[in-house]
Amino acid sequence: MEGRSFIGIGLALGIAVGTAIGIAMDNLAIGIGLGVAIGAGLGVTMDASQRKKSGRMESSDGGTAYTSDGGGHGKHADNADGGSDGGGGGGDGGGGGGGD
Repeated sequence: MEGRSFIGIGLALGIAVGTAIGIAMDNLAIGIGLGVAIGAGLGVTMDASQRKKSGRMESSDGGTAYTSDGGGHGKHADNADGGSDGGGGGGDGGGGGGGD
């Protein structure tokens, strides 16, 4: 399934299971919320598993060649801070005002 995501499938399954749990617990809101969380996690896990399988291809000498290094510990995408923006900003530190 090249180019497809399993997150939608995971969400659908998670919501179905969460709805059943919510009905059993007599609290549908918590059950659906739990189902969305479980489904999203399941979908992301299935996506990662599929990427791991498709990231490998057979080389001409019979060994396994990797199409990408797959990231890993200590490797970051194109940003230097590893994805966190750190927040901050928001003015000059306050204070100031007129000189009257």
